Amino acid sequence: MTRTLELDGIAFGGDYNPEQWPREVWEEDIRLMRQAGVNFITVSVFSWPLLEPVEGCFDFGWLDDVIELLHGAGIAVDLATATATPPAWLIRKYPQILPVTADGTHLEFGSRQAYCFSSPIFRRYALRLTRAMAERYGKHPAVRLWHVSNEYGDHVPRCWCDASAVHFRTWLRTKYRSIDALNEAWGTSCWGQHYLDFESIEPPRESTGPINSTQHLDFERFSSAAMLELFTSEVEVLREVTPELPVTTNFMSILRELDYFAFADAEDIVTDDAYPDPADPGAHIDASLNYALMRGAKGGAPWLLLEQSASAVSWRDVNVPKAPGVMRLDSYQALAHGADGIMYFQWRAAKFGPEKFHAAILGHRGEASRTFQECSLLGAELRQLGALKGSRVEAHVAMLCDWDNMWALAAPDSLPTNRLSWIGQARDWHRASFTLGATVDLVRAGADWSAYRVLLVPNIYLATPGLAAQLDDYAAAGGTVVVGAFSGVVDENDHVHPGGAPGPLRGLLGVEVDEVWPLPDGESGQLRLDGALHAVHTVSEWLDAPGARTVASYSGGELDGRPAVTVRDHGRGAAWYVSACLADAGLRELVRRIFVEAGVPLRDGAGPDVEVVVRRSGDTSFTFVLNRSTAALDVSVPARASILVGGDGPAPGAGGLQPLPARGVLVVRHDRADTVRVVSESDRLQAV
Repeated sequence: MTRTLELDGIAFGGDYNPEQWPREVWEEDIRLMRQAGVNFITVSVFSWPLLEPVEGCFDFGWLDDVIELLHGAGIAVDLATATATPPAWLIRKYPQILPVTADGTHLEFGSRQAYCFSSPIFRRYALRLTRAMAERYGKHPAVRLWHVSNEYGDHVPRCWCDASAVHFRTWLRTKYRSIDALNEAWGTSCWGQHYLDFESIEPPRESTGPINSTQHLDFERFSSAAMLELFTSEVEVLREVTPELPVTTNFMSILRELDYFAFADAEDIVTDDAYPDPADPGAHIDASLNYALMRGAKGGAPWLLLEQSASAVSWRDVNVPKAPGVMRLDSYQALAHGADGIMYFQWRAAKFGPEKFHAAILGHRGEASRTFQECSLLGAELRQLGALKGSRVEAHVAMLCDWDNMWALAAPDSLPTNRLSWIGQARDWHRASFTLGATVDLVRAGADWSAYRVLLVPNIYLATPGLAAQLDDYAAAGGTVVVGAFSGVVDENDHVHPGGAPGPLRGLLGVEVDEVWPLPDGESGQLRLDGALHAVHTVSEWLDAPGARTVASYSGGELDGRPAVTVRDHGRGAAWYVSACLADAGLRELVRRIFVEAGVPLRDGAGPDVEVVVRRSGDTSFTFVLNRSTAALDVSVPARASILVGGDGPAPGAGGLQPLPARGVLVVRHDRADTVRVVSESDRLQAV
């Protein structure tokens, strides 16, 4: 059954915590929400102690009133199940619900997420509340979306308590069936770790030395699966009682601890909480990769930005506000990358608690707040963009994302270097693509990759024969595969492949890795590409290339003259191997060469501060041009196009050469055959 968010136009609003305010404030909130153009509000995320103040006694009266006020104002509701934090009475009655760290420390009540996700007691009480919420509000016309819990894994991504140990052993029995199979998979003959029965196994707590890496990998898998099991238990109740309503839980961009592909399969709509750091000039580049995951998790379907900040957050060491225009740019970036909703944490700034200095739509100064003024202007603009809803992002490049690989690569104390991470490599490769103007989708193994001209694989340390076969088929059919260093090293049990790296990728890539040569901290090497020297860092490899052409070679050091970057023709496509971590300039030049050879269109005028993204619906395109630079730009707009948003605000109009100021946004609706183009400096020189 397909469940979608039934809402007119683009969703606009945020988290609302009326329980923090006296009732006389509520009506003022509703008035100002309407003034700001709010049409969608999240409520009751942390309300369990007020909804069930005494065990088994529910008090819904105040929430009834809030939902009726919102409904009367024409504002739809994203209703949370309120299970994100248990009440104090539940913790004091059952202190075993509290989570435990790897070193045995019991975490106390006093913040949020004070529970172990494997606790059967917590689950029993949470499901009772979920059912009560569903039965009371599931038919209310204001309720359009179920919001289960909140940011799974934020404060407690792993738990080592006794309940987790029991759950872990149950998970292992299901996976391995026999203790002999587990011993073989875990390689317990190493260091005398052989088990005679499942009851002897504990979670990988703090130990005398390095922990079995396969045990660590399985515990990572189990922990993500356990949180997913908790989530799906609530989803099942909601779908039983309210089968027509869509369900979500809010993601936290790319979170290593949780397999978001698996979570996306269990929900109807992907939602994200995004907080790029205003102090980081490259934060928007990383944000676009995060958004690539949000749409990729559901095969390109639109998603919702469920939380962002109107200005500063409250949880960094230094919380820099967003300069004027940056919140608008951030919002349009999410829209450009497939979001059908722009939401905030939160509606009204809190007077107390850990988030009292977290920005809100309605700041502490009320209507006079800069955030309220800027958000209200954005709300007015979004009302002009209803036609955008449901359209999908155009991308010619994909990047492979795999949580098993992330977890295996993070095994402590067992790798040639602990400095290499999938997310670090992914951000480097994505930054090169972004700067060249190529939009990238994040995809999973087993998905359909046929629409993409290039598939980037920054690292696939854990590679299975099944994945290798899919990569082989993709290249044979005409795709270009680009594989990064330290790939094809181990199998699904974290055992080194026979013959070493690149294991099952050997036939595709035509290379043999003899030895990994990590670079010590602070040191770098070089390779020569197209006559120029480029720096490498973190990892290099002693590589032989009996079945591939050498494109770049190492220069200097022990690897001098050896192959560094190779390519092999494969069917109608090609397979590249990059055996080192390249610094930005060299990686960008390599990616440019690969994209040009593969026919990936690069956008004129693009760069680290100028982003051009296209969403499409049938024969209609919506092109977003986002200018984060300090200089104005000119944008060439087709004559038949219409400008939906221009410069500093709504500007319906026709085509031609359009100025785009610093921190400006341009949204153009045009025929699919036409192109919106940033006028580059070379264009200007030719015109002169």
